[in-house]
Amino acid sequence: MKRLISLSLTVFTCICLLLATERRAMAYVDPGSGLLAIQSIASAMAAAGFFLRRRIMGLFSRKKPLASATSPVMARKEDSRKAA
Repeated sequence: MKRLISLSLTVFTCICLLLATERRAMAYVDPGSGLLAIQSIASAMAAAGFFLRRRIMGLFSRKKPLASATSPVMARKEDSRKAA
C-alpha cells in the first residue's frame, strides 16, 4: 500500500511540475495537417483491405467449402487419365 501511495505521489508531482513549467510554443500548425493525418490513416486501411480482401470476402460469403481434390474417387480418375 505504501508503494502505491508513493508511486501516485510521484506521478502527481511530475504532472504538477510539467504544468508549472509550461513554455509558450511559437509555432504554426498548418490547417491541412489534420487532413493529412486522416488521409494517411485512410490509405493504410485501404492497403490493409486490399491485402486481406480474400479473408474479408470469406467472412461475408455463405458458400460451403469445396470438396478436396484429393478424394479417393478423384484420385482414381486422375490416375487413369495419366496412365492412358
